[in-house]
Amino acid sequence: MKTIDQYAVNDLKLIYLVLHTQLPGNPMLMDSDLLQDLQTHLQRMAKTAGVDVSHHAQWATWLNNGVVLKSV
Repeated sequence: MKTIDQYAVNDLKLIYLVLHTQLPGNPMLMDSDLLQDLQTHLQRMAKTAGVDVSHHAQWATWLNNGVVLKSV
């Protein structure tokens, strides 16, 4: 079995984004250790890449592989 750091970062980002979009309909996900561990791992990777994860737009752009999300 692989550890979380052995998976491709783009796969991890995709899984995180899919899980995150499910939070409104599945609030129990907020307490999921897996989701928290995944977020922590991705935030650590983003920080290494120079991303300020406390700045939502930078974090979201990094998660979306450079695609800048625009609010409507």
